[in-house]
Amino acid sequence: MLQKGISEKWGKELTSKETNNAMEVIKRLKKEYQNARTRLVHKNTFQLLIATILSARATDEQVNAVTKKLFKKYKTPAQLAKVDLHEIKKIVKSAGYFNQKAKRIKEASRIICTKYNNKVPDSMSELVKLPGVGRKTANIVLSYGFGKDEGIAVDTHVFRLSKRLGLSNGSTPQKVELDLMKLIPKKEWSAVNTSFIFHGRKICNARNPKHKECILFDICPSRNI
Repeated sequence: MLQKGISEKWGKELTSKETNNAMEVIKRLKKEYQNARTRLVHKNTFQLLIATILSARATDEQVNAVTKKLFKKYKTPAQLAKVDLHEIKKIVKSAGYFNQKAKRIKEASRIICTKYNNKVPDSMSELVKLPGVGRKTANIVLSYGFGKDEGIAVDTHVFRLSKRLGLSNGSTPQKVELDLMKLIPKKEWSAVNTSFIFHGRKICNARNPKHKECILFDICPSRNI
């Protein structure tokens, strides 16, 4: 059964060559980035959720600087739900799109308090009901916060590498996610986002991929870009 928000009509038909290639990619990246974890600093699932909401169109460094201040003053959903919105805006301003993000943080905190007894929900279906939480954010919270894999978080790095490596021809994050879910065993899903992000930042960046340093060069169909 496919996850909520994912349709059977999306995704391509797979060949054994594509499946084997996908597994070789994961094998090499896992070995190369075996200690890779999310760079978003957090002490619990609530902090991870808020940090991930803030991470939209912001760097991890920007988010970590903001959350350090935010969580020093407001440690629980209840505290963030009660604080004046203007105060949240002032703290998160440097993470960009602060008006929208502040509103989402405050409202998500309120819902967690009133509907979920101060606990972040641990399912995709409930997480995506929170303001500012789509499949990508929900997948990150589930994977790193609860050790659950209901899908694969597709950010810009995962999207780019999946296309370059021939793992997906999808035109949207949801289509790419489905292709990856079909290609890669569920037990490896959590490794996809982190290892792809690290490889995308270090080697396979958007403008000038470092082919000579790439451990996937010999199996990459885009090695001549």
